[in-house]
Amino acid sequence: MGFKNILVAAAMPVLKLLIVTSAGSFLATNRVGILCEDALKHLNNVVFYLFDPAFVYINLAKTITLKSVVSLWFMPLNILLTFIIGTILGWVVIQIMKPPSHLRGLILGCCAGGNLGNMLIIIVPAICKEKGGPFGAEDVCNRYGLAYASLSMAVASIFLWSYVYNIIRISSSRKNKSIVIDAPTSTSLPEETSKTLPGEQISMQDSTVHEDVEDRHEPSSTKTEELKGKPEVQTPSKLKQALKTISGKVDVKKLLAPSTIAVIIGFAVGIIAPFRKALVGESAPLRAIQSSIALLGDGDIPTTTLIMGGNLTKGIHRSEIRVSILVAIIVVRYIALPFLGVLVVKGAIHFGLVHKDPLYQFILLLQFTVPPAVTIGIMTQLFGAGESECAVIFLVTYALAIVSLTLWSAFFIWLVT
Repeated sequence: MGFKNILVAAAMPVLKLLIVTSAGSFLATNRVGILCEDALKHLNNVVFYLFDPAFVYINLAKTITLKSVVSLWFMPLNILLTFIIGTILGWVVIQIMKPPSHLRGLILGCCAGGNLGNMLIIIVPAICKEKGGPFGAEDVCNRYGLAYASLSMAVASIFLWSYVYNIIRISSSRKNKSIVIDAPTSTSLPEETSKTLPGEQISMQDSTVHEDVEDRHEPSSTKTEELKGKPEVQTPSKLKQALKTISGKVDVKKLLAPSTIAVIIGFAVGIIAPFRKALVGESAPLRAIQSSIALLGDGDIPTTTLIMGGNLTKGIHRSEIRVSILVAIIVVRYIALPFLGVLVVKGAIHFGLVHKDPLYQFILLLQFTVPPAVTIGIMTQLFGAGESECAVIFLVTYALAIVSLTLWSAFFIWLVT
């Protein structure tokens, strides 16, 4: 497969993505006004609760089997490493660039969470269809490629909605907290009142800290009596308070987001033979259900891309993102991560952790190279923080992905074949 064919195979999916993004931007302009702010929020909810789960489920149920899951055990570990390495590099970017606190979660998310679903499902079949492709016959390449890409999408969906989602949620909430804490206070307060004010401010943030402050102001005789009555520290009570604090920081409910539930159902249908026979295939008695879900899943990629384009309109004018931060994210996603990915995958091959399928190895390498996940844009829209900055990051990273994906894909194909 020549460089020209690799260029076309890698560039065409990204170009299609940019064209649909442009359509979304046009619909969101003031002159057209179809994708206004309320429309984008409602459309985000439709994608979150319907299109995205349907898309994840249908690709898993069709392509994943028990045999393929056993042989592909290293892929979830590889995806976890992309998130861990990306998080470390994103933390370095934050320490150097010192961005606003409410944007730190967005930067970490863009460095850690790559588009391991939509991009692979678009790119891999496109490469398989090219004449003289490096991965064998088109039908075989397409079948196995979709299985690999679907598993990648499923695992990435779990990490995105359990890890990146909570990072962005916590980060976006800091902006509202700072408004409450920084509220002006009277300078003529009495001395006693001003001493208790910090305790009152802390109580707004953490009730447990407030209790500690109250304990420190109690008379010593009262505390001595309590200690006599309670000779031992109530460790279970403290542990319960710690768990309550952690549950307040992490949205446990979103660990079972619609997309995560779709992953579980998709695996069950794909792996359990009776379910698969009932739902998957031309002769399946419940094939109408499967076809309806597939119809809904087909709307996921174009709708998500339109939302991204709609966010671009306000992002260009109201973004707080600095050029230096954009450059740092580009360096992380398109230089540092791919280079480290080569070391990870080649090391796994050397120690016999990865089987000798060139297409499988190619997808493992590609997982370190893709732009930030489009799902991150949905997360910022849900929380109403960082949408403009996220849109600008997407505009730049996806435009540069044409060059980056082409060059790295050419190198990866040469490396694995």
